[in-house]
Amino acid sequence: MRTDRAWVRLSSGQRLDLLDLRPDAWSDEDLATGLARTYRWGGHSTWSLPLSVAQHSLTVLAIRQRLEGVELSPAAALRELLHDADEGLLGFDCITPLKPHLGAAYQRLTSLLQRTIAERYHLQAWDQEDYLMHKRADRLAAISEARHVAGWSLDEIMEEFGSIGVLTVDPLQGPGPLPPVWQPWEPWPPDLAARMFLDQLRGLSNTARRGQMLSQLATAFANASPAIRRRCTTSVHGDPARDHLVRAEAPDGEAWEGVIVGGEIEQDGAWALDTKFLIFTTDERPEGQLITVFGWECDVQSI
Repeated sequence: MRTDRAWVRLSSGQRLDLLDLRPDAWSDEDLATGLARTYRWGGHSTWSLPLSVAQHSLTVLAIRQRLEGVELSPAAALRELLHDADEGLLGFDCITPLKPHLGAAYQRLTSLLQRTIAERYHLQAWDQEDYLMHKRADRLAAISEARHVAGWSLDEIMEEFGSIGVLTVDPLQGPGPLPPVWQPWEPWPPDLAARMFLDQLRGLSNTARRGQMLSQLATAFANASPAIRRRCTTSVHGDPARDHLVRAEAPDGEAWEGVIVGGEIEQDGAWALDTKFLIFTTDERPEGQLITVFGWECDVQSI
């Protein structure tokens, strides 16, 4: 047996090498499954099931939204959802008091996991204000889980956390994603936790990616040459409500992603995608270029 092996076979069939990580080494389903089968509080619970990191991640996101009083941007919400994602790849949620005793090797490994996850999902770095709000939400979740899931007494919570800010209402109940058959603070079965986490991950990833693409395209369009801008009947605004972002794939397999900036308009005001139209893209040139798409022979999908 090799003594230097540090890879695991994931349910997708991919190999995850924990010492030689790549951003494409796992699927979203793999991550959701890993987080749903990784347990907080050392796997201990007063319920019949332990609490998964997947459910905890959804709880922290819900608390953070409530603390803000407004809906987080998709990019900020995705960063919040994935704050413990490294634990799902590692398959281990270390209890906080033990972490300082695991040494530099453990710290290097978790840092590598976090950097690779940030690269995979294009996560923004925390600024000081956002990080403090995140830690507040994470702390509220931990205190409340200690009481409602792990069965800690109020004295134990005060001794460990220095305060008793226990939430009484499960933030995943009511208008949140909690299925009505589950009691407040009840740990979900792994399959349910994985499905709920995956739905959030996919929705936020897609929306955040669209926002990032539109922002980059709007910047490139603002700096584009006059010759390019003169050929366009509309601008790239960086606004999902005004820009029509598409992926166009030619019969030879070549594809481009960009915003429609010229073409025919349907009676309802939408772009006619089965005719000839122009898209502005930065796929091959960071400064931007125009591509003519012949909709009748291309596969055109809105992003």
